[in-house]
Amino acid sequence: MFSFSKPLDLPSKAKALLGRDNEIPTAPYHAIFSSPLKRDLQPHHQSIVFGMGCFWGAEKIFWQIDGVYNTAVGYAGGYTPNPLYEEVCSGRTGHTEVVKVDYDPSVIGTLQLLKYFWEEHDPTQGMRQGNDVGTQYRSAIFWTTVEQETLIRDSRRGYSEALNAAGHPNKITTEVCALDKFYFAEDYHQQYLAKNPNGYCGIGGTGVTCPLNAKSPAG
Repeated sequence: MFSFSKPLDLPSKAKALLGRDNEIPTAPYHAIFSSPLKRDLQPHHQSIVFGMGCFWGAEKIFWQIDGVYNTAVGYAGGYTPNPLYEEVCSGRTGHTEVVKVDYDPSVIGTLQLLKYFWEEHDPTQGMRQGNDVGTQYRSAIFWTTVEQETLIRDSRRGYSEALNAAGHPNKITTEVCALDKFYFAEDYHQQYLAKNPNGYCGIGGTGVTCPLNAKSPAG
């Protein structure tokens, strides 16, 4: 994606771009599931939002998992309302690139999704992911339920211990907070690697396994 020089510090709310009142256009349907991209959350199902660097590769990881019935890429964690991709890439909105995952906890537990999150990218790199540099590539998890928050923080401790035991030199920098607002990215970003199978994907993990320490099988 974009790897030229850009700010590596998040802007203050006062200095963030103003954005716009109207939502930016996005795809009407999911390219894999053929269902409305902005479908309502089903009863007893949950959403969780992951930032793992470039959202193209991150989304592909999750749409392939049984129990996930909708994914969408977008922007979260910043100040600018309804940002454009170019604005997010400027480092002046505060957002990071994310994938929103809607799932059935009776089929795939939150902890199992977190295992994919921790293992499929490097959560110790700060404002970058591999060769992708900038605040929009920072690692982040945005929870939507209190139960998710508990599992996220427990799994973060567990993976930190696993990294330490493996001799990994860096500490986890993943941002963890409640989801304030998810903004859908533009049409062409949605399910990008399904539309462009040979497209860029900068996702890569540490090689360290994340232990599952759930108190219940489903997590």
